[in-house]
Amino acid sequence: MNLLIMGPPGAGKGTQSERLVKEFNIPHISTGDMLREAVKQGTEMGKKAKEYMDKGQLVPDEVIIGVVKERLMQPDCERGFLLDGFPRTVAQAEALDKLLLEMGRKLDAVINVSVPREKIVARLTGRRVCKVCGATYHIVNNPPKVEGKCDKCGGELYQRSDDTEETVNKRLDVYEAQTQPLIEYYQAKGLLVNIDGDQPIDKVFADIMAALKK
Repeated sequence: MNLLIMGPPGAGKGTQSERLVKEFNIPHISTGDMLREAVKQGTEMGKKAKEYMDKGQLVPDEVIIGVVKERLMQPDCERGFLLDGFPRTVAQAEALDKLLLEMGRKLDAVINVSVPREKIVARLTGRRVCKVCGATYHIVNNPPKVEGKCDKCGGELYQRSDDTEETVNKRLDVYEAQTQPLIEYYQAKGLLVNIDGDQPIDKVFADIMAALKK
């Protein structure tokens, strides 16, 4: 199975990715991890990417595509892969199609996990983190036994700066602006599978599996 998973921050994409990777015995390939690994391994593309990253610049598409190619040619991708966080633009999607064609492969499906915006804002702004041990809680879904205190170590809980309502809304604006053209691109190709992420985790996974079996 050659899959791509998409979804806004807080949609539960990570949880579903873990399950899909186990189910199909394929690697989970996220752009960030892949770039860091290529840099660490000192691959040809990793070295190029490092030059940009060291200057605090965005890694250009051709270098990212090169890193993706290096990764997809590794033996653990023979059974397939789950791409996450790439492509981010239609230009990258077209480059990925071309690359897969060269490798004699193609995407089987693009899973788009969607959750209403107000639910995502509630999910992300409700997160609290322990200052001492880093344990995470949620004021609604997973509250600590004593308000503001960590169950594990008694440390003080705080809200991360990127979890405030203003920041979350900004992140969602950026995500939506970037992703809408991609959603349309894959819809036109008949690859898009829209999944309602605002359900229990098991139900979301069951819906994904049912859609993939089709």
